[in-house]
Amino acid sequence: MTAEQPITVIIPNWNGRALLPCCLTSLARQSARDFAVLVVDNGSTDDSAAFVRAHFPWTRLLCLPENRGFSAAVNAGIKACASPWLFLLNNDVEVEEHCLERLIAATHSYPDADFFALKMVNFHARSVLDGAGDAAFRAGVGYRLGTMEQDRGQYDQDRPVFGACAGAALYRRALFQQIGLFDEDFFAYLEDVDLNFRAGRAGRRCRYLAQAVVYHIGSATSGARINPLTVRLSTRNCFFVVAKNYSLPNLLRCAPAMLIFQAAWLVFAVKKRQFFPWLQGIMQAFSAWPRMRRKFQRDAARADDQFIRQLTRAEAEAIASIMVRRAQNGRGNALLRLYRKIFL
Repeated sequence: MTAEQPITVIIPNWNGRALLPCCLTSLARQSARDFAVLVVDNGSTDDSAAFVRAHFPWTRLLCLPENRGFSAAVNAGIKACASPWLFLLNNDVEVEEHCLERLIAATHSYPDADFFALKMVNFHARSVLDGAGDAAFRAGVGYRLGTMEQDRGQYDQDRPVFGACAGAALYRRALFQQIGLFDEDFFAYLEDVDLNFRAGRAGRRCRYLAQAVVYHIGSATSGARINPLTVRLSTRNCFFVVAKNYSLPNLLRCAPAMLIFQAAWLVFAVKKRQFFPWLQGIMQAFSAWPRMRRKFQRDAARADDQFIRQLTRAEAEAIASIMVRRAQNGRGNALLRLYRKIFL
């Protein structure tokens, strides 16, 4: 496998030595062979790089001197290879043996697609979905469709989606050449949501591939799903998404939905004893707002109404998925029905 293969798999890694054997071994077992693998080590202190060199010498290894975050790591990987297609993959993912073969086939079957979302399944409970393409909320956050739903075949068909989770997604290099790389100011969390928004504004297309399957552990690098780092960065970065991607009319149009989301997020943060990380995120967001706002590119945007219609459809998909999950767990959906009635 060489860097000039049709697809390069780019795996950002930070102190993931315990996770890499499963991920890399699953790639070694792929039915397809015409792809390359590049591990980008983000200044790990657990000898990840030495471990990869010793046990997986068929991979390429790019070592950064310090942890510069997810965005910087994958950007470095994108710049370091020449493949026309780039498969971004978290280190806590096992790849089903035919996945790369199906990804390669999809690049021919769907020539109008600019990037692809994969079917993500819970690593530990494989009858439970982890994601089936990304939707989004107008508040500037994404939602993996199907998350925590029982897999009953409801996501077994390929279809257009708003975007992809960068933990397992295939991107055409030309997409980055048009809209730019991942924004390194995000460091981690929601950088893929920002990219989905930018792609949507530029008229680029994403497609979900039902037969391209990976098994995802989730939050294996940052620790628990809800911790001070995730709350602070998620809070801050949703404002970054909004600042970069909304015209002033859209900001005003979506402000009520944003306020409702932030109120709900605050309640959740308080319940999880994460009020101060939430407050830090708010303060950092407003401090950086002018700088992030200057990144809004009016000349690259689609017509406001067209983009908002697309985003509204994505939000409706997200709410429908959440309602299915809540009903599955015996929880009510009265507030979501009210939100849907008012805003959708």
